[in-house]
Amino acid sequence: MPGSLSYGSSEISSVSSANVLDGTGKVVDHNPVIDADEKSDTPIVPQKLPNKRDDPAEAMEGRGVVGRNVVETPACRTQSRIKHTSMGIEGVREAARRDPKLRFTALMHHITPTLLVESFHALRKQAASGVDGVTWYDYEKILEARVHELHREIQSGAYRAQPSRRVYIPKNDGRLRPLGIAALEEKVVQMAVSTVLNAIYEEDFLGFSYGFRQGRGQHDALDALWVGIDKRKINWILDADIRSFYEKSITSGCCVSWDIE
Repeated sequence: MPGSLSYGSSEISSVSSANVLDGTGKVVDHNPVIDADEKSDTPIVPQKLPNKRDDPAEAMEGRGVVGRNVVETPACRTQSRIKHTSMGIEGVREAARRDPKLRFTALMHHITPTLLVESFHALRKQAASGVDGVTWYDYEKILEARVHELHREIQSGAYRAQPSRRVYIPKNDGRLRPLGIAALEEKVVQMAVSTVLNAIYEEDFLGFSYGFRQGRGQHDALDALWVGIDKRKINWILDADIRSFYEKSITSGCCVSWDIE
């Protein structure tokens, strides 16, 4: 699809909630020095827990939640707003589960007007607007009239995403982190596309894969790590990080190979 879906080092803000399909989510990275109006949406993630390999790496019974309140997070609340999935997408998920090597060549028809409407309602209403200044409430007024034309543009290949609004937020080390704030309509399209893709790729994740997945976000990884250290015999703990991955890989000409279905 011609519309942009991810933006490398710009770390474009995507939809704060999730998809209708199996998967796991993420915990929002809060930085108190960032003005609330300038925060981008949280990355798009699937809604439900995975149907295979659903046991986390460590059971978390008897362990309190790390670094967060027990109450439901805003991300979880928005993720629950998408409650319906088409049988077509459900069929994609089942096919991906049955045959991990299956290649999918026709997926765009699963992006329907209904899915676009559901994707819109899953967005965080108070998220920062993009270059066009359109807010969630502004778009709500034209949603019914616009959704079918947007669907036609996507299916015909005529859809083009607007540029992202670039903002910079401070990091702990004093540097600035660039963020690209997508336009509201682009967030809707991103959510819909993510819904379809997650139907395939969530089936490939293992139970010990954490980060940007519902039920397996960063804090869930800390919970599992705590249980592993406390309940099991551990010989080694390796703390590793890839610093400025996108910036360095792009500027140095380094390429990342992805196993695309």
